[in-house]
Amino acid sequence: MSKGGHKAGGFVGVISDTHGLVRPEALAALEGAELIVHAGDIGNLEVVEALRGIAPVAAVRGNNDRGGWAEEFPEYEVVGFGGAFVYVLHDLKELDVSPAAAGFRVVVSGHSHRPLAEERRGVLYLNPGSAGPRRFKLPVTVARLRLSGDDASAEIIDLRPK
Repeated sequence: MSKGGHKAGGFVGVISDTHGLVRPEALAALEGAELIVHAGDIGNLEVVEALRGIAPVAAVRGNNDRGGWAEEFPEYEVVGFGGAFVYVLHDLKELDVSPAAAGFRVVVSGHSHRPLAEERRGVLYLNPGSAGPRRFKLPVTVARLRLSGDDASAEIIDLRPK
């Protein structure tokens, strides 16, 4: 269930909706992470292997992740980091627990391709947006999550050139 209690001080790299695309800008933005969370629609195993070149990876299967390679990834995952617990799933609409009541400090999701970092009832809801092929006019983003006990903060990083 848990990926163990990683130490505080570093950050968790958060990525989603890569759809088989590994952008060098995404890898650069996640460099230095102690752990990487992929919130689904991975696309292929090569994406996870590239991320594992940076840090251990906790990944969940998205609605587009099908086939034998995708079966190793669960539909949801619980990750411990910095003294807090993070609930990871692909589509936030499928959340079937009360995160605050269950003791989760952060809920990470993907699916919408829209970046979001919003505190609700003591829980940080984080969607890193999409780091894969650009969709409509939505940005191409990843996130950095920092956790230390009850403190949780997230930074959305736009990968497009300035």
